[in-house]
Amino acid sequence: MIRALILSVAEGVIKRFSASSAHGALESRELFQHYGFTSRPKPGAEAVVLRDGNVFFSVAEDDRRYRLAVEEGEVALYSDEGDKVHFKRGRVLEISAGTKVSLITPLVEMSGNLVVGGNVSDSAGSMAAMRITYNSHTHVDPQGGSVTATTQTM
Repeated sequence: MIRALILSVAEGVIKRFSASSAHGALESRELFQHYGFTSRPKPGAEAVVLRDGNVFFSVAEDDRRYRLAVEEGEVALYSDEGDKVHFKRGRVLEISAGTKVSLITPLVEMSGNLVVGGNVSDSAGSMAAMRITYNSHTHVDPQGGSVTATTQTM
Protein backbone atom coordinates (compact mmCIF):
# COMPACT_ATOMS: atom_id res chain seq x y z
CA MET A 1 0.00 0.00 0.00
CA ILE A 2 1.30 3.44 -0.97
CA ARG A 3 0.01 6.86 0.05
CA ALA A 4 0.11 9.32 -2.83
CA LEU A 5 -0.81 12.91 -3.61
CA ILE A 6 -2.99 13.30 -6.73
CA LEU A 7 -1.51 15.64 -9.35
CA SER A 8 -4.12 15.16 -12.09
CA VAL A 9 -6.95 12.88 -13.24
CA ALA A 10 -7.88 12.22 -16.87
CA GLU A 11 -11.39 11.07 -17.83
CA GLY A 12 -11.86 8.25 -20.30
CA VAL A 13 -13.08 4.68 -20.61
CA ILE A 14 -10.30 3.96 -18.13
CA LYS A 15 -9.92 6.87 -15.71
CA ARG A 16 -6.23 7.59 -15.13
CA PHE A 17 -4.35 9.59 -12.51
CA SER A 18 -0.89 10.96 -12.00
CA ALA A 19 0.49 11.35 -8.50
CA SER A 20 3.58 11.77 -6.41
CA SER A 21 4.51 9.33 -3.66
CA ALA A 22 7.43 8.21 -1.53
CA HIS A 23 8.06 5.63 -4.29
CA GLY A 24 8.39 8.37 -6.92
CA ALA A 25 6.12 9.70 -9.63
CA LEU A 26 3.14 7.65 -10.74
CA GLU A 27 2.15 8.61 -14.29
CA SER A 28 -1.08 7.64 -16.07
CA ARG A 29 -2.09 4.93 -13.61
CA GLU A 30 -5.59 3.44 -13.38
CA LEU A 31 -8.09 4.97 -10.96
CA PHE A 32 -10.52 2.29 -9.78
CA GLN A 33 -13.90 3.36 -8.41
CA HIS A 34 -16.95 1.65 -6.93
CA TYR A 35 -19.71 0.57 -9.31
CA GLY A 36 -22.40 3.24 -9.63
CA PHE A 37 -20.22 5.98 -8.20
CA THR A 38 -17.76 8.23 -9.97
CA SER A 39 -15.72 11.21 -8.91
CA ARG A 40 -12.78 13.18 -10.19
CA PRO A 41 -10.41 14.09 -7.37
CA LYS A 42 -8.82 17.53 -7.51
CA PRO A 43 -5.06 18.00 -7.49
CA GLY A 44 -3.93 17.83 -3.88
CA ALA A 45 -6.30 15.00 -2.90
CA GLU A 46 -4.76 11.95 -1.26
CA ALA A 47 -4.94 8.42 -2.61
CA VAL A 48 -4.31 4.88 -1.43
CA VAL A 49 -2.46 3.11 -4.22
CA LEU A 50 -1.91 -0.62 -4.46
CA ARG A 51 1.00 -2.14 -6.31
CA ASP A 52 1.09 -5.48 -8.10
CA GLY A 53 4.55 -5.82 -9.59
CA ASN A 54 4.93 -2.81 -11.89
CA VAL A 55 1.18 -2.14 -11.94
CA PHE A 56 -0.04 0.67 -9.66
CA PHE A 57 -3.72 1.51 -9.23
CA SER A 58 -5.65 3.77 -6.88
CA VAL A 59 -8.42 2.15 -4.87
CA ALA A 60 -9.44 5.05 -2.61
CA GLU A 61 -9.16 8.83 -2.73
CA ASP A 62 -9.96 11.45 -0.11
CA ASP A 63 -9.68 15.20 0.17
CA ARG A 64 -9.70 16.40 3.75
CA ARG A 65 -9.90 20.01 2.50
CA TYR A 66 -13.58 19.46 1.64
CA ARG A 67 -14.62 16.46 3.75
CA LEU A 68 -17.80 16.89 5.81
CA ALA A 69 -17.98 16.13 9.51
CA VAL A 70 -20.73 13.55 10.04
CA GLU A 71 -22.18 11.85 13.09
CA GLU A 72 -21.65 8.16 13.78
CA GLY A 73 -23.68 6.12 11.27
CA GLU A 74 -24.23 9.03 8.85
CA VAL A 75 -23.26 9.04 5.17
CA ALA A 76 -22.68 11.98 2.82
CA LEU A 77 -21.69 12.77 -0.75
CA TYR A 78 -20.07 16.16 -1.15
CA SER A 79 -18.24 18.42 -3.58
CA ASP A 80 -15.49 20.98 -3.25
CA GLU A 81 -18.12 23.71 -3.82
CA GLY A 82 -20.10 22.78 -0.69
CA ASP A 83 -22.99 20.92 -2.36
CA LYS A 84 -24.00 17.77 -0.51
CA VAL A 85 -26.38 14.86 -0.09
CA HIS A 86 -26.34 14.03 3.60
CA PHE A 87 -28.07 11.01 5.15
CA LYS A 88 -28.45 12.26 8.72
CA ARG A 89 -29.45 10.66 12.01
CA GLY A 90 -33.18 10.49 12.65
CA ARG A 91 -33.83 9.30 9.06
CA VAL A 92 -33.40 12.77 7.58
CA LEU A 93 -32.04 13.25 4.06
CA GLU A 94 -30.61 16.73 3.48
CA ILE A 95 -29.78 17.90 -0.04
CA SER A 96 -27.93 21.22 -0.24
CA ALA A 97 -27.08 22.92 -3.53
CA GLY A 98 -25.72 26.41 -4.05
CA THR A 99 -27.64 27.10 -7.26
CA LYS A 100 -30.39 24.55 -7.94
CA VAL A 101 -31.52 20.94 -7.69
CA SER A 102 -32.69 19.48 -11.01
CA LEU A 103 -34.88 16.36 -11.16
CA ILE A 104 -34.90 14.88 -14.65
CA THR A 105 -37.79 12.42 -14.59
CA PRO A 106 -41.28 12.16 -16.12
CA LEU A 107 -42.93 11.88 -12.69
CA VAL A 108 -42.24 12.89 -9.09
CA GLU A 109 -44.36 11.24 -6.39
CA MET A 110 -44.56 12.14 -2.71
CA SER A 111 -46.34 10.30 0.07
CA GLY A 112 -46.23 13.20 2.53
CA ASN A 113 -46.70 16.94 2.71
CA LEU A 114 -44.81 19.55 0.72
CA VAL A 115 -43.75 22.81 2.33
CA VAL A 116 -42.29 25.45 0.02
CA GLY A 117 -40.50 28.51 1.39
CA GLY A 118 -40.36 30.29 -1.97
CA ASN A 119 -42.57 30.57 -5.02
CA VAL A 120 -44.16 27.73 -7.02
CA SER A 121 -44.24 28.08 -10.82
CA ASP A 122 -45.11 26.09 -13.91
CA SER A 123 -45.24 26.86 -17.62
CA ALA A 124 -48.42 28.97 -17.12
CA GLY A 125 -46.90 31.22 -14.44
CA SER A 126 -46.39 31.44 -10.72
CA MET A 127 -48.82 30.43 -7.99
CA ALA A 128 -48.50 33.95 -6.51
CA ALA A 129 -49.63 35.52 -9.82
CA MET A 130 -52.55 33.07 -10.06
CA ARG A 131 -53.58 33.97 -6.50
CA ILE A 132 -53.61 37.70 -7.33
CA THR A 133 -55.73 37.08 -10.44
CA TYR A 134 -58.14 34.70 -8.69
CA ASN A 135 -58.53 36.63 -5.44
CA SER A 136 -59.19 39.97 -7.16
CA HIS A 137 -61.57 38.77 -9.87
CA THR A 138 -65.17 40.01 -9.98
CA HIS A 139 -68.52 38.57 -11.07
CA VAL A 140 -71.51 40.30 -12.58
CA ASP A 141 -74.29 40.50 -9.99
CA PRO A 142 -77.63 39.45 -11.52
CA GLN A 143 -79.25 42.24 -9.50
CA GLY A 144 -76.86 44.81 -10.99
CA GLY A 145 -73.22 45.81 -10.59
CA SER A 146 -70.42 43.41 -9.76
CA VAL A 147 -69.17 41.51 -6.73
CA THR A 148 -65.68 40.41 -5.74
CA ALA A 149 -64.79 36.95 -4.56
CA THR A 150 -63.88 38.05 -1.04
CA THR A 151 -65.03 34.95 0.81
CA GLN A 152 -63.18 32.28 -1.11
CA THR A 153 -59.46 32.83 -1.65
CA MET A 154 -56.79 30.65 -3.14
